[in-house]
Amino acid sequence: MRNTLNTAVRLTVLGAAVLGATLAHAATTVTPDQLKVGMEITYPPFESYDEKKNIVGSDPDLSRLLAKHMDLKAEFIDTKFSSLILSLNAGHYDAIISGMYITPERQTQAQTIAYAKTGAAIMVLKDSTVKPKVPEDLCGLKVGLEKGTTWVAQFNKLSTDYCVPNNKGAIAVSEFPSAPEVTQALLSGNVQAQVEIDGAAGMIAERTKGRVVVSTEHSIYQQTLGIYVKKGNDALYQALLKAFDEAKKSGEYAALLKKYNLEEPGN
Repeated sequence: MRNTLNTAVRLTVLGAAVLGATLAHAATTVTPDQLKVGMEITYPPFESYDEKKNIVGSDPDLSRLLAKHMDLKAEFIDTKFSSLILSLNAGHYDAIISGMYITPERQTQAQTIAYAKTGAAIMVLKDSTVKPKVPEDLCGLKVGLEKGTTWVAQFNKLSTDYCVPNNKGAIAVSEFPSAPEVTQALLSGNVQAQVEIDGAAGMIAERTKGRVVVSTEHSIYQQTLGIYVKKGNDALYQALLKAFDEAKKSGEYAALLKKYNLEEPGN
């Protein structure tokens, strides 16, 4: 009888071990042993190349942190912002971590995990006669945005609901393939203002060596940034949630937020 019980216990333990191993490997990735992350690597301090062509910023740091807790190596796929979700769903990478706000429309296309909160800033030329501090100050101006951002709809609505009825002039929105191209349009006078995420705006202004300045004093349109995972890939989604939770418990996540002056969602 004792031998039978011992055998049963051994089988139970063995079964649990096998189940644990199965669950650990359930989250298959596009490339074995790698967590491939899609991002547009032109957007400091979220993601950019340093002088040695290393990929740096808050999103690569978060990606590497999550990959570490999943026993994977983070790899990055440079993709135009407007094509990120399309490429995710085409299976080009496992997740998007690229300064992308969570919106209801995007959540119809992919699963999301909230990881930080931030707002936007308005930038103008240093010698500009206009210094918009709030969105309403953009009435009658030409505004440049990166293609695919949520602000296009917001500014179009503001223009229709507020600017035009109050005879302040419509907001003329122009979209560009990347943030640096918006800045170039601002520098060349093709647009009068540029709108970018807070942290990125400061870095962009700094890189112009004073030719561009941030005119807003406080963040506008605060929203939540998200990690995006293909719908139906529940094993990977759960694995990322677990890794995220472990990063929070270790204190690494809080240190990352502090380093990049980001807020935790819900705060």
